[in-house]
Parts: sequence; structure tokens; C-alpha cells
Amino acid sequence: MNSAKTSYETTLSRYELLLEISRQLNSTLQLDLLLAHITNSAAKLINAEAASILLMDSNTGVLRFEAALDPRGVSYDSFEVPLEGSIAGWVVMNKQPLVIEDVTTDPRFFSQVDEASEFRTRNLMAVPMLTRDRVLGCLEALNKRDGATFTDDDVTTLSTLAAQAAVAIQNARLFEQSDLISEMVHELRTPLAAIKATTYILGRSEIGEDRRRDLLNTIAGETDRLTRMTTEFLDLARMESGRSRLRTSPIDIGPILTSSLQTVQHQANERNLNLDLKLSPMKLPEVLGDGEKIRQVVLNLLTNAIKYNREGGSVTISATHQEETSRIEITVEDTGMGIAEVDLSHMFEKFYRVPDLEGYTSGTGLGLAIAKQIVEGHGGKIWVESKRGVGTRFTFYIPVPKQE
Repeated sequence: MNSAKTSYETTLSRYELLLEISRQLNSTLQLDLLLAHITNSAAKLINAEAASILLMDSNTGVLRFEAALDPRGVSYDSFEVPLEGSIAGWVVMNKQPLVIEDVTTDPRFFSQVDEASEFRTRNLMAVPMLTRDRVLGCLEALNKRDGATFTDDDVTTLSTLAAQAAVAIQNARLFEQSDLISEMVHELRTPLAAIKATTYILGRSEIGEDRRRDLLNTIAGETDRLTRMTTEFLDLARMESGRSRLRTSPIDIGPILTSSLQTVQHQANERNLNLDLKLSPMKLPEVLGDGEKIRQVVLNLLTNAIKYNREGGSVTISATHQEETSRIEITVEDTGMGIAEVDLSHMFEKFYRVPDLEGYTSGTGLGLAIAKQIVEGHGGKIWVESKRGVGTRFTFYIPVPKQE
């Protein structure tokens, strides 16, 4: 009787905690904080040593660690887990929970995560994170404390938390998306206002023919800017929402850089700029990626390097195989006016444009944000270095796949 009463009190306490957690999840719209809160809550509810969230990455078609509670403080952000041949992948594809009492006996256990950290998984429970129309990923609890085993009540509790978490994650993503739309609407007002004002002036009878042509050119320029902005906005929105997938295949970086230089050669000629390509080695190893998307990044960097360069300057693009880190590092360096230190940390923010005091075209403010999304979608990183009056160097890398 006392045992039954204790079990009832434990269950009641657990569901009171679950209710409180649910209220907290629904009040959090910042995705990073939300994910951390979910993993903390999962470990606490189930009395587990660790917990993790793996979300579907629609760009690569794999599961990616987005948050993990590890008592040793190890970061798992860089880990990707394949759908085939992993416990989390099985849970996502079958949309069913799974309890493994000894992971060493299960061929689906993806041991690379343990091998790269000090954490050792003994037993594991994983449940799908489902919304009405899709599966977002998988919520895991690892190593039941005190040598205990996971129970049916644990599965029910974690499944309930996962369902609430999935809704909260989707809401947070929608909030971020609506924030992007608000920024876009705000940015559209500037070219629209310019077109409206110019159209009004065109209607006045006293302006001359030369002035009329200038005004028509202004309208054409702002219209082109609106077209670029909406196209780039849709591209960015698709990537951030996970609806744009990378079409990955083995690719050779060298020809992509060569064709990109050929594309911008006429722009460089107009400003008497020298373009230079350096490959080390001349025949680079292949990377796994989306060739068109990588070319998009390269063209964006080259176009900026030409646009913000000084007359008669130079642009150098180089690609180097970094064997020690197994990656191809690509650099675009110019001899332009440079970027002030105060602006460097904002360069990859949406709609950010360096204050323009010298009459250079300001652009849409989305190109570098898109480049960052593409590079990170390939498992790489992009950064910028610059010195005023000397020039700017953008660098990004793409991992080279390990040889079997």
C-alpha cells in the first residue's frame, strides 16, 4: 500500500512538473534558450544523466545535434547523425519511441559521438518530436541514474514533453520568420519611396530632357534593386525555414572558381582591376557539396570585392587544401577601402550595410547573410578580416570528406 502511494505521488509530482515546464516552453520564443530548456527538463523529468535534441536538417538530409545536456560540458553542435544506421534515425523514420537497455548490443547505435567525447552511453531512450504534419527530430534521454532502467512511464513522460517541445520549436521558428518578414517590409519602403518621389518629379512639365533621363535611370535602378531584394529574401527565407535543400555531389572547387572569375571579368575591366586565381595544390581534392550554391557564395564575394575596390586595384581569390583540418579554404581578398572595425561583427547580419560615405552602391544587405547560410549548410564557416585603407579578406571553408 505504501509502495503504491509512493508511486502515485511520484507520478503526480512528475506531471505537475511537466505542466510547469509546458507553461515555460510556451513563453519562450528564443530558439537557443528554448532548446536548452527542453534538454534540461528532459533529464530532470526522467532522472537521466544527459539529454539531447537532434533536429532534421533539410539541407543535408541528416539529423544534427542542436542542443545537449552533458554533465561534462562537451559541445555536440558539430555532430551530424545519418538517418540510416542510427537509433535517432530509426525513431524519426518510424515515428515511434525506442528504449535500448544496452547500446553496445544494438547495431544502430551511432558510436562516433561517444568516441569524440568523454561521455559513455549505457542505455538510451529516444522519442520522436512530432507536429501535426511533420517530424521535426528526436528527443533523447541517456543513462538512467542509479543503474535503473527506463520504464513505460518514462516513455510516456518524454513523449509528452517531446510533443509540447515540437510545438514550441515550430512557434519559435515562425516567430523568427515573422521577424524576417518585418525586416523585409521595412527595407522595401526605401526603394519604393524613391520610385514614388521620382515619379512625382517626372510628372512636372518644367524638367528638361536630360533630367528626365536621369530620373528614369533612377527608377530603373531602384526597380532592379527591388527585384534583387525580393529574390534574395525568398532564397534566404527558404533556407532558414528548411525548405531549400542542398543538392550535394562530389565537386571540384577549381573549375567553380575559374568560371566565377570569368563571369565577373567584365566588371573588373570596367574599373581596371586585376583578377588573380591561386590554387594550392593545383588539383584540389573533391568536396561534397552543392556546386551552384558554392558558386553563388564565390560570386557574391567577388562582386563585393570589385564593387568596393579602388580604381586600378586587384582582387585575389585563392583555394588551399588544409590537410591538417581536412578542408578546402577559399579566400577572396581585395585592395579596396576596407571595413571599419565597428562594422566587422555585423557583416553577416540580414540587411546590414556598411555606412556608405563614398557613393558606392549599397546593395540589398542580404548577400552575405545568404552566403553564411550556404557555407554553414555545408558544415563550413565564413569570416571576414579588414583594415581601413588597405583592403578586405573574406574566407570560408568546406570540409573534405574522409577517405574510406
